[in-house]
Amino acid sequence: MNIWLELALTLVVMLVVVLTASLVTIYVELKAGSHMQARIGPYYAGGRWGWAQPLADGAKFLQKEDLAPAKADRPVYRLAPFVVMMSALGIFAVIPLGPDLVGAKLDLGVYFLLAISSFSALGVLMAGWSSANKYSLIGGLRAAAQLIAYEIPLILAVVAVVIQAGTMSLIGIVDAQQATLFTLGGIEVALPFILTGQLVSFFIFMIAAVAELSRIPFDMPIAESELTMGYLTEYTGIRFTMFFLGEYATVVGFSAIAATLYLGGYGAPFLPESMANVAGPAILLLKVSALVFVIIWIRFTWPRLREDQLQSMAWRWLIPISLINIAVIAVFKVAF
Repeated sequence: MNIWLELALTLVVMLVVVLTASLVTIYVELKAGSHMQARIGPYYAGGRWGWAQPLADGAKFLQKEDLAPAKADRPVYRLAPFVVMMSALGIFAVIPLGPDLVGAKLDLGVYFLLAISSFSALGVLMAGWSSANKYSLIGGLRAAAQLIAYEIPLILAVVAVVIQAGTMSLIGIVDAQQATLFTLGGIEVALPFILTGQLVSFFIFMIAAVAELSRIPFDMPIAESELTMGYLTEYTGIRFTMFFLGEYATVVGFSAIAATLYLGGYGAPFLPESMANVAGPAILLLKVSALVFVIIWIRFTWPRLREDQLQSMAWRWLIPISLINIAVIAVFKVAF
């Protein structure tokens, strides 16, 4: 009984954290994007700064009727948003907030992350195929092609981290970044992987992550000027809301993965090990917030790529560079 109670509490905490993070990210994107474009953005909902705008939008969507096209494959159509949402939630199950603050301590945590984050592609393809709409179908097929292309460099970027850390445990990877590299004036200095050989992997991971999220400049699966709303065209009400929240939860999720693999996760220089469980969540939150802002900044500064440019970047550039990077990291791992 205790096991089931612990599992239920973990799921409730994860759901609250994910929904809160998604709503905050939506608000930051609305406000930051408006300032980047020299406009005010949300202003009235909830007060002068419009902090309640995401809640107002959510309430609006929940009031809308949940419709399904007459010719849709209804079981698949209705299940698709749940698949995307569960994929987003699954990422947070293994992200460590501290040495003991983690939903599930897995020795193969990296493997689980890569598997569960790729699961959202299935939900997108289900939505496009089952909607009985040509725009949705094209959007779903574009998403599948894009996710397959960029999944490879993303995995290869993570492989380089695993080689350097010597483990697939996320806590082990964070610990490897806390290991002393050298002593300066009697002070032990440890550096995150981004400063010790993984800079190239970090950039590849972030590019592939933005593509996995189908956000600008990789938003070809939606491309509203061509496909209305792509695989989302026929969705309304709560199911559209689930897709929407799932996207922003995955933005936070991929940022948390990058922060854990490349920026030291919950660790920080000169942080006593005894304080890791106390200060770790705040440290990780700061790193995740910075990466989320970068993803938002990219959306408002880059134009959409053409489909051929999108595929060319993955197959002709990112994948070869990832393979070369793995070879270099492996050589340095053996030599040093």
